[in-house]
Amino acid sequence: MHFVKMHGLGNDFVLVNALEEKLPGDLAELARRVCHRRFGIGADGLILVLPSVRADLRMRIFNPDGSEPEMCGNGIRCFARYAYEAGLVRGPVIQVETLAGIIKPRLILKDGKVAGVRVDMGEPRLERSQIPMAGEGSPVLDEPVTVAGTTWRGTCVSMGNPHCVFFVADVEEAPVTTVGPAVENHPLFPQRTNVEFIEVLNPGELKMRVWERGAGETMACGTGACAAAVAGALTGRSNREVTVHLAAGDLQIEWSKDNNHVYMTGPAVEVFRGDFPLSED
Repeated sequence: MHFVKMHGLGNDFVLVNALEEKLPGDLAELARRVCHRRFGIGADGLILVLPSVRADLRMRIFNPDGSEPEMCGNGIRCFARYAYEAGLVRGPVIQVETLAGIIKPRLILKDGKVAGVRVDMGEPRLERSQIPMAGEGSPVLDEPVTVAGTTWRGTCVSMGNPHCVFFVADVEEAPVTTVGPAVENHPLFPQRTNVEFIEVLNPGELKMRVWERGAGETMACGTGACAAAVAGALTGRSNREVTVHLAAGDLQIEWSKDNNHVYMTGPAVEVFRGDFPLSED
């Protein structure tokens, strides 16, 4: 199976052109094998490029544990760059079918090369039932979430996938690897959730660490950065246009007043190409 390894700010993916490659039936098991950082290629997710009757192409993504999330912000930027450079689309605007609906990345071209990708992520979903989240009352702003005897205040948003955002004084000291998995699997979230820890540097800058559903702590999360920006604006902590600082770089997030859509701009980088044996013999 031929693959391309890419990353968006260190959030790394194995991309496979399923228009050409013949894949095994158990895609969850394939993802577990491919994403393993000791016995596979190593990645935060496996992305498949597929045909679509509703859009230019369809994207499916599988987490390292084999689960299939609705969307991935960093992943779709990589998907868009790959599809353009492979000649699968003309660009600069691409329509991509995902489990979260049709997402529209726009390639930022400089001298004919991809310098970045701006993605229309659509409208944030603030109704509790749409996140989805148990309980009553919407939107979910600074709501108590108790784990291991400690109560945190979470603001919850869906960007096509669920997010619980905690604002903290110092993100470097945040207990991401202990509180993150506890909240991911909390009974409040019937489909589990991504968990963001956000330090507000000023109204235009946020610093973020993230525990991703099905992947653990990753270096970046595009939908998480969007959710953090929405949560910051909803609670009056930040502006509707912010720079989100992640371990390997920045994402620019804008929650437009004009159409209520969230726009994410950031890089997508190819790392290497190779072939992966589908048989373990």
